[in-house]
Amino acid sequence: MKKDQLLTRRRLLIAGTGAVGAAATAGVLTAVTGDGPAGTVPVAGPQARRPPGSSAYRLQPLTGYGPPQAAPRRTLVRREPLLRVSGRGRTMVLTFDDGPDPRYTPDILDILAEYDVRAMFFVCGEKAVDNKELLARMADEGHVVGNHTWSHPLLTRLTRRQIRSQMERTSDVIEEACGERPEWFRAPYGAWNRAAFQLGAELGMEPLAWTLDTLDWATPGTRTIVNRVENGAAPGVVVLAHDAGGDRSQSVRALRRYLPELLDSGYYVTVPRRHYA
Repeated sequence: MKKDQLLTRRRLLIAGTGAVGAAATAGVLTAVTGDGPAGTVPVAGPQARRPPGSSAYRLQPLTGYGPPQAAPRRTLVRREPLLRVSGRGRTMVLTFDDGPDPRYTPDILDILAEYDVRAMFFVCGEKAVDNKELLARMADEGHVVGNHTWSHPLLTRLTRRQIRSQMERTSDVIEEACGERPEWFRAPYGAWNRAAFQLGAELGMEPLAWTLDTLDWATPGTRTIVNRVENGAAPGVVVLAHDAGGDRSQSVRALRRYLPELLDSGYYVTVPRRHYA
């Protein structure tokens, strides 16, 4: 009799546990979907309480589910901008500032596509906001879109708050057009200061300057621009040119001439990779 009584009590206990589990499951489903039979009681506890004046409520996500979050990437605060890039062999980088400009940027993109070359475009927010399709094309074709401030001011004359606004607004436009925020920043006129380095790092951007200035902004002539690039070409060199800010037809013609010559000379024209701390 004692053995039979123990078995009976065990069966009752198991049945009772199952009933509680079923009720709990019904309550969870009701809380997630908002559906369920009339009179269903949600699971007890703070997550299942109905907020006052609300006809719907949700369970908070469980911390034990979902992929682990990656550690945030940290950008070092530099004291000077990067001037050269590292890479195997005869690696060079082409950069274009002040754009985009629908008169010249598409031609530059066409030339780069013809030779299957990637470049960097440091864009100004006030021009990018009305030409987001050009930024999207840059990203789609594998180019790097960098931050060149909103209105191309001299940063050394601005307050920290103004510098942040110049950077942040431009990063917002780039993210909207390209799907991600920029990882590179270039100060207008190459005028860097401590605040620019600190704020750029806070926004996740590395400062990149240049090694070789084509001075194409002064429209010195196509042949002169070509000669400057060819004579200054060397492993690790970062070339500065422009696709906006004035008449850039010489810059376009020069690119068409010096790019194939660089490639024929054995240079590998590419874009740099970020190295996070």
